[in-house]
Amino acid sequence: VFLGNGPSGICLSYLLSGYIPYFKRDTLHPHPILQRKLEEAPDVSILDQDLEYLSEGLEGRSHSPVALLFDTLQRPDTDFGGTAESVLTWWHETDRAVPHLVLGRNAPGGAWHSIEGSMITLSRGEWMGLPDLPFKDWLKQKRRGLRNNRATAEDIAQYYQHYVMKKGLQKNFRCGTVVTSVRKVRAESISNHAQKDLQENSDSLWNLNEKSSEVFQVDGFFKTVKGGKEPFSVYAENVVLATGTYDSPTWLGVKGETLSYVHHQLSALEEAVKNNSIGIMSDPVLIVGAGLTAADAILFAHHCNIPVIHVFRRRVSDPGLIFNQLPKMMYPEYHKVHQMMKEQSAACAGPYECYVSLPEHHVLSFGKDKKCIFQDKNGYQKVYKISMALVLTGSNPNLSFLPNNGIGLAMDSDQPVNPKRNPIDVDPFTYECIQEKGLYALGPLAGDNFVRFVQGGALAVASSLLKKANKNPP
Repeated sequence: VFLGNGPSGICLSYLLSGYIPYFKRDTLHPHPILQRKLEEAPDVSILDQDLEYLSEGLEGRSHSPVALLFDTLQRPDTDFGGTAESVLTWWHETDRAVPHLVLGRNAPGGAWHSIEGSMITLSRGEWMGLPDLPFKDWLKQKRRGLRNNRATAEDIAQYYQHYVMKKGLQKNFRCGTVVTSVRKVRAESISNHAQKDLQENSDSLWNLNEKSSEVFQVDGFFKTVKGGKEPFSVYAENVVLATGTYDSPTWLGVKGETLSYVHHQLSALEEAVKNNSIGIMSDPVLIVGAGLTAADAILFAHHCNIPVIHVFRRRVSDPGLIFNQLPKMMYPEYHKVHQMMKEQSAACAGPYECYVSLPEHHVLSFGKDKKCIFQDKNGYQKVYKISMALVLTGSNPNLSFLPNNGIGLAMDSDQPVNPKRNPIDVDPFTYECIQEKGLYALGPLAGDNFVRFVQGGALAVASSLLKKANKNPP
């Protein structure tokens, strides 16, 4: 059972549906050592090879060796601006399929359906693609090109849905499901009725090994068309957590944050503009945060001529600031926001109207009268009257369905799971949780935050599950 139907879950479903990657004969990988390793066993699928051996010595923009491996097999020289074809060929070997179920709240594509459709992705369009169906080929069919090599969120969401249909994976997907609990139970404690179902249905997902003394019980409900809830319980030997991190926005924890004009999602600004509750003549909108979502909010407000006060804790020149890590040519709009942050501080008026930057400030409180108090690094306070506030300082995964919110599974087992600072502790070559055998974590939960790199985790999980299911060739 996979929890989450975003790119991680889709990619894993593809691999477990019997789609097996092999090294394409007569292709040349630009990495000579990897090329030599691939030539050693051309008839053995990548899933059945030693992933640690293949990925040894690879370098790139991810900390995961398997993520780098799968990425470089699919996009050999993409980091150097090259367009070399994938060195993989895919064979559909139906006898190697592993029965599975993908549970998700939305349509396939996960959180991509919750993002404002016109938003442009940070990653280049071709990096958003899934195995054996290049994103740019799909866009060509729509007679569209990539703007600045990048795509809109709406394109991505549609592509992921198309991918599931095109690859025939939809039978594994159950959308409109909410999981409320995942826990280990003793196999013999499952009701006789459930066990009888398991034995009778040889094609069932829940064919338990005789060896298994414990299984996972996954409880939740389906959302019905009429708005009701239909409960379900399923049992599985292995559960994959692929729920991403979009669920619960981070709060500042300051006084007045629960007031109705304080929001934690960019969609609130879009909604307010749509229904004309804010406009050119309004008091400024406060935007808190210095990441890309905050930048998207600033760009949106700027486009609508809405005045903005922008508050963030870091220095503008801080190397940890995402804007200082993005190439200017590829990300002109984010470079513009960074320029505004530098040139338009409250201390000195700059060329940009309707925008004030307050670096190295933090919010002390929100008042009922919509007056907000800030403090700078020297302890001086400022008060501004605002129309609405957007706190856009990141988000956390919602793991409330796991015992103790999954805290015991993280690298620091005393702290909550956080994709950037405290991901789930997994084996780097199987992505199985160190603390809980049979439980796997993929994507942001395991520290892989970009679509191009979550796919290596899926490769690692598929390789591990095929070994467990004895679906490996002799």
